[in-house]
Amino acid sequence: MAELPTIPSYITVHLGAPNSSAENVTVRFSDYIKNVASSEIYPNWPPASLRANILAQISYTLNRVYTEYYPSRGYDFDITNDTRYDHAYTKDGEVFDTISLIVDEIFNNYIRRAGTVEPLAAKFCDGRITQCGGLSQWGTVDLAEQGYSTLDILKYYYGDDIEIVENAPLTDKTQSYPGVALSRGSFGDDVRTIKNELNRIRRNYPAIPAVTSATSVYDGETETAVKAFQRIFNLTADGVVGKATWYKIKQIYAAVKRLSELTSEGLTIPEVERVFRTELSLGDSGVEVEALQYYLAFLGYFYPQLPPIPINGFFDDMTRDAVFTFQNEYGLPVTGKVDLSTYYTIEREYRNAVADLPPNYRSAIGEPYPGRFLIEGDRGEEVRVIQTYLSRIARTDPAIPEIDVDGVFGQQTKRAVIALQQQLGIEQNGAVGPVEWVEIITRGNDL
Repeated sequence: MAELPTIPSYITVHLGAPNSSAENVTVRFSDYIKNVASSEIYPNWPPASLRANILAQISYTLNRVYTEYYPSRGYDFDITNDTRYDHAYTKDGEVFDTISLIVDEIFNNYIRRAGTVEPLAAKFCDGRITQCGGLSQWGTVDLAEQGYSTLDILKYYYGDDIEIVENAPLTDKTQSYPGVALSRGSFGDDVRTIKNELNRIRRNYPAIPAVTSATSVYDGETETAVKAFQRIFNLTADGVVGKATWYKIKQIYAAVKRLSELTSEGLTIPEVERVFRTELSLGDSGVEVEALQYYLAFLGYFYPQLPPIPINGFFDDMTRDAVFTFQNEYGLPVTGKVDLSTYYTIEREYRNAVADLPPNYRSAIGEPYPGRFLIEGDRGEEVRVIQTYLSRIARTDPAIPEIDVDGVFGQQTKRAVIALQQQLGIEQNGAVGPVEWVEIITRGNDL
């Protein structure tokens, strides 16, 4: 079986025709694509047009790398900047912000024909001065203005049998983007990793505030640090770790670690140890297992084929049986293990079930967990609900401090949640996850 393509960290460009004595330069792959796109297309073109052109440039370049087109011919570079053979690349050339942002989002996406592995050698030309049997750069503008999507444009030029591969792995083993953006209330190993990496980057970029909480919950501190990072590196400062921000954090983290290795700093165990897994299976424990169990238990109200399970944070035989059943019902590989595909399918079905709940069901089964952690700084009806139930509990349990029901998750609410977590013997992070939610709602309803 052919090996799947990976995205190179760097690419070596020959600044001339293949057999010329021109200089070779080695640049980061994403920077190479930004340079090429800024040299060949205009930043004010419609987004669908820009993305189609950039994907064609990425795919053509990856085809050169994947097939070892030049090294197999005895050359010591990956690609040239001679437009008779390859892309226009200008050493130290200007890069447009609009193009840079798009490349950061899609640099590890590429085109291929369905049923094949090799990135498409996506030929293109400007469509005005030169014509070719591939994509017309100016033609993409006309199609985009007619409402064609990026994929529609690519199929127009390359045929209906092409597909876009998204989030291909990087050659340097950089942890791949999980496929779902991280934001306030997200939880798990990926959140903990991002916190550690931001704190390490902060040593070289002190304008990024410290993230002092060592938990696996994406809290207000994390959001503030992410926004500062995004502002420094010219990303949209929305506090959300999407694909572009994810890989930029990884890139800068790797860069500052390489710098510090010059002074023999080295890696520390907490920075590289993965506390949680991206695949859950028999014997695992932790907050991700708790969330999984809550979702499956809730879905069991509506799908009697799902066996009842306890929400205890331990992936036991009962949990595995429920996973087997769910995977079988939804046409997933029946492994009893929860990879990201299974997890996100379960989470999606939970959200759909909550959205479809009639009012009488809510009162019958208790308030459903909102599907994300509630943390300090949150506001709204979900906070008000949990405060109402906490307030009921506080009236009969002196260990739980009384709180105001104002819909604002402040220090007062956080202290009450921590007191509850102490009673439960679980991580005292002050956030309301599935275990805390079920405990609070159940105890509140019993009073």
